[in-house]
Amino acid sequence: MDHLMDEHDPYRRPDESPISPMSPESPMSPMSPESPRPPEPAPAPCDAVAAAIGNASLLGIGYLLLGHRRLAAVAVLGTAMLLHLAASTAATWCELLLLLWWAAGVAHGWFLTRRREHVVRRVQRYGALVVTVAVVLTAVLLRVGAHGIENRVDEAREAGDCEEAVAAQGEVRSGHRVVGATLVEPGDAVVEACRRLERAASALYDAGQAGDIEELERGFGVLARVLTEPGHERTVRTTLDAFLDTLPAEDACDTAETAGWLRDREPTGDVLDRSADAATRTEPAALAGCGDALMGEEKWKQARAHYQRLLDAYPDEPLAGKARSGVKKAALAIELDEVRTLIEATYSAGSGYCDKPAKYSAAPPYRKGTNRALFLGETDYTGKLPGDWRTDDPVKAALVVCADTAENGTAVESCSYENNRFKHFPHRVTFHKVKVPLKVYELRTGKRVDPRSVQIGGKSCPAVLRYEYYGPYDVGPGDQFVSTTKSGIRDAFRPVVTR
Repeated sequence: MDHLMDEHDPYRRPDESPISPMSPESPMSPMSPESPRPPEPAPAPCDAVAAAIGNASLLGIGYLLLGHRRLAAVAVLGTAMLLHLAASTAATWCELLLLLWWAAGVAHGWFLTRRREHVVRRVQRYGALVVTVAVVLTAVLLRVGAHGIENRVDEAREAGDCEEAVAAQGEVRSGHRVVGATLVEPGDAVVEACRRLERAASALYDAGQAGDIEELERGFGVLARVLTEPGHERTVRTTLDAFLDTLPAEDACDTAETAGWLRDREPTGDVLDRSADAATRTEPAALAGCGDALMGEEKWKQARAHYQRLLDAYPDEPLAGKARSGVKKAALAIELDEVRTLIEATYSAGSGYCDKPAKYSAAPPYRKGTNRALFLGETDYTGKLPGDWRTDDPVKAALVVCADTAENGTAVESCSYENNRFKHFPHRVTFHKVKVPLKVYELRTGKRVDPRSVQIGGKSCPAVLRYEYYGPYDVGPGDQFVSTTKSGIRDAFRPVVTR
């Protein structure tokens, strides 16, 4: 053993003394503070080129070749996160960040080989190169494909063909979005705008066919908002033209409402102003047609309003003459309708037409000779006039005669009568003509004409005068009307209907 070796050991240095290996001073003792650590194994040789190429795949393959599995996992996770961020945000800075991540991975893979022995491992190089080329080539092809799709989308948009633009954008797959989000994102905006235009087109069509002004305003609002987005003038124009081509609608009144709104729309200095041409093209015929339809439905005021709109907006149109005739017909119909309403409301000389006379311009003129009349109010006497003097149709009447309750007229004769109940008290009775207060109106003008009353003559002082007895102090009847005849009534009213 070493501790028994001769101090004259020829292999011992002169300045050394024998020391027990178990003593604290022994360099081999585990208690020695200067005990050397076990030497670390030398790093395995590596191929730096293969590591750099492997990391260029963004899949951490270079790290795997160097034996760094955790770094490889981090590389894959970081790549996945960046690709997701780029696809979701479609921002250029995300793509730049991904490029920096790629460059950093390649550089870091090369950096990790600086203290290793470099060897050439062709299998690793070829394998890493195949994977990296496959990844890069796939990314390039997808990006080129995305670029081609978006070119087709742009061409369709510029041609105003939303259907083709949507179809082209429909070819975009998740791979295109991962590697070319900034390329395909504008196409998504085009598709969204086209969807909005499609909804606007549907709303405009329904509004045009139904004359719904609220929906029309909503549809044009969508067109105006899409028009503010760059490059959509042709798509908006196509949508607008498709709507305008649906005019006129089947119903003339609906077309008139739509065309009127288009004509009155405030100009905006853009493609939407084309709608004014459609109004000029369709509104005159629509107004005339609607006026005719409303006349057929006896909606006189609405019909006159449509005819008048045509005259106000298009005075030089060939249909203006028809519109003027329509205005006159509608006005007469309104007058006649009002007259008939007043006549139906008349129950006395102080009500209805007799209280508020109205004119009917198409009534027969009040001319020389006998004029037919509408007799209203009290009919005790007017009901006995000849039939050719009377009419119930205001269209055939030249006059409206309102008869009030009869009253005493001129005194004709006074006679004394012996009262059977009070024989010693004779009773004197005065007989009067029948005075009928009148309101006579010329129907054509609604103005009042003479006479203001008529008096009907007849027989007086009959041999026997009968009256109703009302009590012990009732000694006889008061003043009495003369006894009238049909001929007397006719003679009294002749001046009323004869001019």
